[in-house]
Amino acid sequence: MESKPPLNIAVAGLGTVGAGTLQLLERQAERLALRAGRRIAVVAVSARDRARDRGADLGRMRWVDDATALAALPDVDVVVELIGGADGVGRGVVEAALAAGKHVVTANKALMAEHGTALAELAERRGVGLGFEAAVAGGIPIIKTLREGLAGNRVSRIYGILNGTTNYILTTMRETGRDFAEVLAEAQRLGYAEADPSFDIDGVDASHKLAILASVAFGRPVDLAGVYCEGIRHVSKLDIDFAEELGYRIKLLGIARVTDHGLEQRVHPCMVRHETPIAAVEGVFNGIVAEGDFVGQLMLEGRGAGAHPTASAVVADLVDIATGRLPAAFGVPAAALDPLPGAAMERHRGAYYIRLMVLDQPGVIADIAAALRDQQVSMESMIQRGRAPDEAVPIVLTTHDTVEAAMQQALAAIGRLSTVVEPPRMIRIEDL
Repeated sequence: MESKPPLNIAVAGLGTVGAGTLQLLERQAERLALRAGRRIAVVAVSARDRARDRGADLGRMRWVDDATALAALPDVDVVVELIGGADGVGRGVVEAALAAGKHVVTANKALMAEHGTALAELAERRGVGLGFEAAVAGGIPIIKTLREGLAGNRVSRIYGILNGTTNYILTTMRETGRDFAEVLAEAQRLGYAEADPSFDIDGVDASHKLAILASVAFGRPVDLAGVYCEGIRHVSKLDIDFAEELGYRIKLLGIARVTDHGLEQRVHPCMVRHETPIAAVEGVFNGIVAEGDFVGQLMLEGRGAGAHPTASAVVADLVDIATGRLPAAFGVPAAALDPLPGAAMERHRGAYYIRLMVLDQPGVIADIAAALRDQQVSMESMIQRGRAPDEAVPIVLTTHDTVEAAMQQALAAIGRLSTVVEPPRMIRIEDL
């Protein structure tokens, strides 16, 4: 039997993930040829620095200075974009490749979150594949799981830890008793956090990933603007200690679920019960839970970043293309994506943890209770620490389920009390 011609690929971007992809393709060449039914060959690359050692043999690959020009190479079947960024060179490479009728594999979460629907439409018009497994949760095959493994299910909710940096920080704060700033500095020294960590700790990275997951899970256009986003800067050691006392752990979660008001998409710190499986996902690991009407609850856990896990996801998409499996990027044709309305965060309903620093004076508790009563917020429990007249002491409250808008109004009223000396701290409690 005549063997199939190789699948020729060009790689744009040879940073951590790009180098890892070259290493994987080189090391696993024979295994991949068996699984794909043909060899996968890198014929061209583009990056800023020619001299850097990528841990792979670049001798047989053409070097192209202009990454966008990779799309014009006649012997290239697939362009792999590993540059990053919602706009600029990365976007230009992907659009040029699709327009030229080349398949595309990308790890670019910002690009897919901002422009994913339009790119899926372009890929369909040109009859080529658009793979982005590597854009969400590194080596965890969550896109394939949602799009293919759960194709027979109606997904009602998907949630998870989508950012390893913030999970490492929250885990280390709990395990060591150190405060946020100290642990963040350690994460930067270890390379888990960037010099400017805002993309991670302010929830932006997780929001990009959640927008992509929600589109695949619910068959709707990608809606990054509809994601409520809140980071972990305000989570203190005190909050983590109180969470433990109350039987919770604090995790930055991305949550998408269908409600009576539309699709809720939100990223923020959550208190989850100790016994909940997602609570056991620690350190730099990611964990994602999908709930389907036939399969029930399914959880995937693994490394959400890094050269080799992310390269594993890139190569999985390449194998699909090599074998001719070209599923619709978001599970259904772009024209069939349902513009399900988004649910405003103000309409979210759930329980809440509130921490206040107050002056220990008569009447303080009564004033706080009155502010909650006025918004019809019902208290479930209260912890009061210490007796220190005229000094600030913590008070922690948990509430029964209530509406976000009412909770926010109650917190604003509490924050105006003269006996409350710091802005109230609130963390949502999730029933998972």
